[in-house]
Amino acid sequence: MAIQRTTSHDSSAEKQYATHIEGEAVVDEYLPLFPLLVNKSLEERQKIEKKLKRKLDWVFLPVVTLMLLMGYLDRINVANARLAGMQDDLHMSDTMWSAGISLFYVGYIITQLPATVYLAKGLPRWQMPAYVIAWSVVTACMAAMSSGWSFLVCRFMVGVAEGPFLPMVSLMTSSWYTKEEAPLRMAIWHAGNIASNIFSGLLAAGILENMNGLAGIVGLFVAVMGFWCIPNFPHNTGTYFMTPEMAEMAQYRMVVSAGGRSEDDEGGAWEGVKLACKDPFTWIFTVLHFGLIVALSFKDFFPSIVKTLGYSNLMTYLIQAPPYIFAYLATCVISWSSGRHMEHCWHIIGSTVACIIGVVIMISTLNAGARYFGMFLLCAGPFVGLNIHIPWETTNVARPRTKRGALVAITNCIASVSHWFTPYFFVGLSPSAPQIPTYQPSFAPKNLAIRMVAF
Repeated sequence: MAIQRTTSHDSSAEKQYATHIEGEAVVDEYLPLFPLLVNKSLEERQKIEKKLKRKLDWVFLPVVTLMLLMGYLDRINVANARLAGMQDDLHMSDTMWSAGISLFYVGYIITQLPATVYLAKGLPRWQMPAYVIAWSVVTACMAAMSSGWSFLVCRFMVGVAEGPFLPMVSLMTSSWYTKEEAPLRMAIWHAGNIASNIFSGLLAAGILENMNGLAGIVGLFVAVMGFWCIPNFPHNTGTYFMTPEMAEMAQYRMVVSAGGRSEDDEGGAWEGVKLACKDPFTWIFTVLHFGLIVALSFKDFFPSIVKTLGYSNLMTYLIQAPPYIFAYLATCVISWSSGRHMEHCWHIIGSTVACIIGVVIMISTLNAGARYFGMFLLCAGPFVGLNIHIPWETTNVARPRTKRGALVAITNCIASVSHWFTPYFFVGLSPSAPQIPTYQPSFAPKNLAIRMVAF
């Protein structure tokens, strides 16, 4: 039985699986495929599954979250460095600075699809830490920059290394967790994006000026951890990470969650790309993903936006953290609700409506308190929507693995093209010469994009 869409029949299979996990019923039709599980009692299988989930939740999940945190922290530190004077130190114009932000995403885009498709047939244990090492080395070298051109080159190279990592983590999460479990887990590691904004502001307020190159060194340490803490896929992970019984349980869970279809891929690596390109769901999700990424375009300039409230640099660093803390909590809670009820559409619509309200508040009043409240909604809405959108992609196009990986890479790749032009929305928003406090020209395109997603 091959299920590739979220149908009522598929939902029934998921409910059967959830019931199986609770011990109220037994789904036996797939057990003969797994010789290490077939003769075990329900209680024994439940114990194996609990051990498996604990291993994933307490070893794999924290490490990939730290890896993503280091990548996102690098991006946000660049925004804070601008506020601290890096743009002036490197003698860069506003346009050249925005070009550096855009060049990061040029490199980010060109490596996503081939690297993710290759990963679907490869060994994540070795490939994922290798990318973290690559971007950490370049990040450490940024401490030696002496000109605007060196900034452009470094940002491009960091983008090349970071590009494949988010699709890779999405693919890995959907390969180890069931459809019900995935949204919350994706919220946890995707919250590394949000957490980086929290920590970067606090670090910038106190010690960032004395930490040149340290982020890259910490990234190298986290990457080395990955060689021991990241598994391969359930069918080919070694005993270094889990027992053979746990590996079979992982495969069994995914077969049941997918309605009986195996994770095994048919055809070569690029066959999945062809399947993804022919699937209309790929392009529907691409449009939604594009709108959400445009809605998030503010984050590379958020310190400068907060600065327009009129506070000192130190206070600006500090007060940018609470909106992201709120976004983190909202992302985890709403993603849990989405997974619990196996519903994505209305959860995304609700978050986009909140974002629209936040933007309207920010562009229609000069009251600092009201605008700061609008920033809470501005931050939470797109992050929540994007985090629910990613597991929706992997739920609707679940098999084969190369197709799922290609779909995630294609949607993220095309959506990231928006980063080539969205920095220019904020060209006039520099620390020395901000736009008028409501910055209506910058937020008009963002508001249009988020309305498109809600529609």
